[in-house]
Amino acid sequence: MRSSHPRSAAVAAVVATALATGLLAGSAGAAETDAAAGSIRIHDIQGTTRVSPLVGKQVTDVEGIVTGVRTYGSKGFWIQDPDADDDAATSEGVFVFTSSAPTVAVGDAVKVSGLVGEYVPGGLNSGNQSITQISKPTVTVVSSGNALPAPTPINEYTVPAEYAPAGDPAAGGSINGLTLDPARYALDHYESLEGMNVAIGTSRVVGATDPHAELWVTVKGWENNTRRGGTLYGSYESQNTGRLQIQQLAPLAQQPFPVANVGDRLTGTTEGPLDFNQFGGYTLVARTLGTVQSKNLEREKTKPQAEGELAVATYNVENLDPTDPQEKFDALAKAVVENLASPDILALEEIQDDNGAKNDGTVSAGQTLTKFTAAIAAAGGPAYQWRSVDPANNKDGGEPGGNIRQVFLFNPARVSFIDRAAGDATTATGVTQEQGKAALTHSPGRIDPANPAWADSRKPLAGEFVFRGRTVFVIANHFGSKGGDESLTSHHQPPVRSSEAKRLLQAQAVNGFVKQLLAADKNANVIALGDINDFEFSATTKALTDGGALFPAITALPKSERYSYVFQGNSQVLDQILTSPAIKKFAYDSVHINAEFADQNSDHDPQVLRFRP
Repeated sequence: MRSSHPRSAAVAAVVATALATGLLAGSAGAAETDAAAGSIRIHDIQGTTRVSPLVGKQVTDVEGIVTGVRTYGSKGFWIQDPDADDDAATSEGVFVFTSSAPTVAVGDAVKVSGLVGEYVPGGLNSGNQSITQISKPTVTVVSSGNALPAPTPINEYTVPAEYAPAGDPAAGGSINGLTLDPARYALDHYESLEGMNVAIGTSRVVGATDPHAELWVTVKGWENNTRRGGTLYGSYESQNTGRLQIQQLAPLAQQPFPVANVGDRLTGTTEGPLDFNQFGGYTLVARTLGTVQSKNLEREKTKPQAEGELAVATYNVENLDPTDPQEKFDALAKAVVENLASPDILALEEIQDDNGAKNDGTVSAGQTLTKFTAAIAAAGGPAYQWRSVDPANNKDGGEPGGNIRQVFLFNPARVSFIDRAAGDATTATGVTQEQGKAALTHSPGRIDPANPAWADSRKPLAGEFVFRGRTVFVIANHFGSKGGDESLTSHHQPPVRSSEAKRLLQAQAVNGFVKQLLAADKNANVIALGDINDFEFSATTKALTDGGALFPAITALPKSERYSYVFQGNSQVLDQILTSPAIKKFAYDSVHINAEFADQNSDHDPQVLRFRP
């Protein structure tokens, strides 16, 4: 299972690097001073900020009770001082990094000597907070079978409503050097419990069990609820303070991790040390794990389009290629037919080439699409045709060798595709006029593929369709990913979202193209859709909608239904359909069939829009 990112054996080198770069504060004389034996307690090591005042120093005979032992991943154990001080900002627990399987047991009273360090999961450039730890330890077991320190409860009454303090401008926006205020800020509250034995009671699952044996709960049952039991991330200020990741201490070979969907309950008491890791921030690593109570969440089905309605959908099918098992093709096809009601036009993202991630220069995806459309027909769906433009090899990002691209599927019994001098990977489609109406110069064609905004990213695919005599322009998008952005638990507050710069340029390019279409025909039916990889309240979406060229249709839904993806327990928007002003009336549906479930065919929920052109 994936736990905290494995710590480097050279912890001292990590500490020295951190000190040298100024990321962490502390003594520059690593290991130069030995604390007097028995005089240093755990709360002295933790201090009142996120960085130990003793970082880089040797400590001797630090006393504590073992509260958790981890024999996989980052091997080590947690100790806690049962004799707490009276300062709420200082944690009484700390992780002892052993690098090999620890020889202590829960309940042992120990004395630990070693080097105090600050380990940053994911590396110094990740923006992650650090974990205070003792490394290269010498451990003496004083006694065994001792009672554990009573767990500190984490619940709706103990976790503050405000998420984090603003970072110190003098420290580049970092909160590392700020004195913790655990009664005011949620992140400070969790940090003040780092390494301690904590417990939660019955809590709602807001992030389904993932392949790495972890799930997310909220201890605040009322915080920004979605209609189906999740927690909504509806603004940059809605971080949702009650979210907490749950893992377990027992290896999976000894104890399977429970399977849970969003809306289920983790009942009873879940208790164990509070860790911090690269993939989820603050994490309760359960020594005692509650029981999952299913709420039997069902996958949604959208309403079929009426005879005079055009149904347009978008679906990220997560790196689909012919080497995937037939079961994946069949499951995705069944979803298209049964859950999406066989939309007339379906824009697909992440269709890979004919041999998937094999990096041999193959760029065609005909085999992938033949296999998928055959599966749809076998599931009772229409005989979809497709249009796309093959990318240049390894120029569109994604998995190396996979050559992902957007593809249009369309039902020829309901809608026609207007083929106009199909473009290639590097040829831009443009806008012209025919009999006073807008038209594309290349259909299918790519929008401005030479624009630096699309470097190592998927170029938008534009196509011209006709439904019941009316022309509809569809632009399928897959904007740059959020890879490289700092997490909500970053030591920078607000976190650095570096990926936004590229998506902003991409949105401006698409917006400019839509404006060209509207300049040729102000009443043109234009739909821009796909995996936008950004929120409905983001600068990306604002750029897409600039000048009223497009409207983010998902905002027509009640707030509790505005999401297509679940990340770290936050239900959020990544997939969107946007409409031009001529499309005044429509029905919109974010069809929740994947993101909330442990059993997923993709990590995205598809979106469907129905309207009468």
